[in-house]
Amino acid sequence: MNRRRSARTAEPQTPRDEVPNRARAAALPPEERRAVIVAATLPLLLAHGSSVTTRQIAEAAGIAEGTIFRVFPDKESLIEAVVESALDTAQLDAAIGSIDRGLPFEARLVAAVEILRRRVYDVMQLRTAVGMMKGANGEPVMPDKYTPPDLTALAELFEPDRDRIQLAPRAAAHLLRAMTIACTHPSLVIDDPLPSAEIVALFLDGIRAPHPAPTPV
Repeated sequence: MNRRRSARTAEPQTPRDEVPNRARAAALPPEERRAVIVAATLPLLLAHGSSVTTRQIAEAAGIAEGTIFRVFPDKESLIEAVVESALDTAQLDAAIGSIDRGLPFEARLVAAVEILRRRVYDVMQLRTAVGMMKGANGEPVMPDKYTPPDLTALAELFEPDRDRIQLAPRAAAHLLRAMTIACTHPSLVIDDPLPSAEIVALFLDGIRAPHPAPTPV
């Protein structure tokens, strides 16, 4: 009896270089891709400092490592962009601008002080992380030059109650910011930082005690 040898139909093979290893991220415009990479890098920079690698950044951003260098010429340029973005006050101003103007005067100021204190902590943490790291131009990535802040958003918090203060709203905003930094920065605080409500109370009422009642004779 003749046995028929069953022929096995060969399945078409996909060329190896056509097999996708993972789903590729959708292509983004250069500015959006840049923003994604910067946002992914900041927490890594805070955690690892100058030892952060472009491989870690690529994994966090969900991109190939080579994509970083299509947006930034080198890691130093990327770190400079991250620091510049972190120091940009646009988000700070937006947060202060979003405070409900319908809140009582003191509550508005407490909310603003909370935002300012977080900003102080964030900048301190960033300064510690980058240390004396050099940028692409050989200069420290953390600028030493003081840039006066735009106090417009903070000053606007005083406008509804400007008849209750002796200073112009912008001058009051400058003083509140300065007091917040002085009562928050560890190199300026003697013991523990003051809570936000106490900073506002000190700002509005000062440190002088009310005149004591005369002692009975």
